[in-house]
Amino acid sequence: MNYTSAMVLWAKLTLLGILLSLSAGCATNATYDASHDPFEGFNRAIYKFNDAADRYVMKPIAKGYDKVVPTPVDKGITNVFSNLNDLIVGLNGILQGKFQQGLTDFARFLANSTVGIGGLFDVATSGGMVKHDEDFGQTLGVWGFNTGPYLVLPLLGASNIRDGVGLGVDALTWPVSYMGNFGTRLGLAGIRTVDLRADLLEATDILKEAALDPYVYTREAFLQRRKFLVYDGKIPKEEIPEEEFEFDDEFGEEEEIPEEPAGPSSPLPPYFPDR
Repeated sequence: MNYTSAMVLWAKLTLLGILLSLSAGCATNATYDASHDPFEGFNRAIYKFNDAADRYVMKPIAKGYDKVVPTPVDKGITNVFSNLNDLIVGLNGILQGKFQQGLTDFARFLANSTVGIGGLFDVATSGGMVKHDEDFGQTLGVWGFNTGPYLVLPLLGASNIRDGVGLGVDALTWPVSYMGNFGTRLGLAGIRTVDLRADLLEATDILKEAALDPYVYTREAFLQRRKFLVYDGKIPKEEIPEEEFEFDDEFGEEEEIPEEPAGPSSPLPPYFPDR
């Protein structure tokens, strides 16, 4: 490791420590509202910037990609990056104490990387090995760290203090981060970003048409799904807003665990694995 790389790593670890301290501080407040948006003015400004960048740059590129790239090739590209992400999923599964699940994720990677020809084909799923969804942001949640304030990150989208830290750690553990030179890594990250955006073309069109306030919809969908993922769908009653209980009491219905909510899970960054 040269001096420059060491300094960059030191800066990243320092920032990680600061953000973890902030998140831990938030976790000490038992009455903290996870959906609190104290930086809404700033967040809305960044949201507008991201929306414009998407509308005039990313979406046209994604549409061109979707039109030109044959479906089997597109599927293969998606599978390759999804296979690489299984390493992060497995690592975080183990960090969360889900040892059998983590080993399954590593087995998926091994099967798809060999029999699936570098991940082009998802033979693991066909063979009955379930694909999971874990990341370091969820791991911090399982460890007891609060989300911290809601944030919209430039070009990365919906996030919060905890998941922002998670993105940084996931980037350091993403295999692409260590492939070839900077140009190679940048190119692979660009392909992944365009592939992700192309896969979400229909979903984002529906969002624009259905949501009265896309910013609020995106924020609430993000927070709801991240909570769902941290608790693996088994959300404690104390984490469910009181108005939902009042609604159930009024109509005499029992609380049921919802299906995984649709909507944005997290940012779709150019240099980070899918979330």
